Amino acid sequence: MAEHIQVAKENRIAVVTIDHPPLNVLSRKVIGELHDTFLELRDDSDTVVVILTGAGNRAFAAGADIKEFPQLIGQDGVRDFVLDNHQVLNDIDSFPKPTIAVLNGVVFGGGCELALTCDLRIAEEHAQIALPEITLGLFPGWGGTQRLPRLIGEARAKEMMFTGEPVTAAVAERIGLVNKVAASGEGLQEAKRLAAKIARHSLQALSRIKQAVDYGLDHTVAEGIDREAELFDEVFQTEDVREGVQAFIEKRKPIFRNR
Repeated sequence: MAEHIQVAKENRIAVVTIDHPPLNVLSRKVIGELHDTFLELRDDSDTVVVILTGAGNRAFAAGADIKEFPQLIGQDGVRDFVLDNHQVLNDIDSFPKPTIAVLNGVVFGGGCELALTCDLRIAEEHAQIALPEITLGLFPGWGGTQRLPRLIGEARAKEMMFTGEPVTAAVAERIGLVNKVAASGEGLQEAKRLAAKIARHSLQALSRIKQAVDYGLDHTVAEGIDREAELFDEVFQTEDVREGVQAFIEKRKPIFRNR
């Protein structure tokens, strides 16, 4: 049983909460437990959407555990350490179900990079988002240099990383870093409302939307369209598409079974 990760499931939605007080720092143990949790949810047929948040109202996650860094300075094998963390974040990024991050406080460093792996982000109005690694003589090493520019553009991403200064929830929404701003204390409920709208649909289709978009971002439009056609072919072999089309013809709501 995980020590720092809590999971609550209801109505095809799983809420994953990082509970590592006081600021939900992402230690090696937390990262490992987070990885195990997402592996379990990947194969959970009752879960269609996953919401990721932090316990309390002070932090989503305040970044990596800096106390673990001194043992890495001047040592060989730092690349392997970084790649191990990359694997965890990559697995969340490619998780075959929609994911929503609720940013309920400080979202710094590795916490920001973790949030970037989610499909959607809702920030509470008191949230502060930053990649402050530069203030330690470092730079983002958990995918921030790659995912952030793809999301908000090269210049804005470089400004955040060059200065290390946080942006507010309002600014984050304006530049496309988050999808929506919620009142403090209401981020999770807002995420649940959004998740409910998504979870009523077929996971067979949802997962292929995610695959098609993610593939297209790293390939040419022509290659993306070809992959889209392959996935469209696949979805037409599912039980859910039969149900969806038949429900439309019969003028009723479809009952998707994610098969």
